[in-house]
Amino acid sequence: MAKQTRMTKQRKAILRILKNTDSHPTADWIYERVREEIPNISLGTVYRNLNVLAELGKINVLDYGSNQSRYDGKSGHHYHFHCEKCGNVYDLEIDLDTDLNNKINEETQFIAENHRLEFSGICHECQQKN
Repeated sequence: MAKQTRMTKQRKAILRILKNTDSHPTADWIYERVREEIPNISLGTVYRNLNVLAELGKINVLDYGSNQSRYDGKSGHHYHFHCEKCGNVYDLEIDLDTDLNNKINEETQFIAENHRLEFSGICHECQQKN
């Protein structure tokens, strides 16, 4: 596994692109941006490297049940809002509710170390269109 954890040129490019966007892009979007730097990179290589970066905890994978996952370069714990109309995903700049972890720890047989909470509904831009 040591080879997979090396920070290759491809991984560095993918990570830099993700860190410089707030749009929570798909692998196809990332692929198009990486190709500007590394023209001979394949889509399969982008997918493999996204998986490695996620395993390393450098990025988050957001799966909303659609046919394409979205990726988040902001790896710290935070909440997301998914617009059901346009499909955009937004970071929510609100404090994490650590009481949820405590509630799980106190009321169940599990030990919660963190949680992932995603909200869905209609974003501000889609509300303005109606």
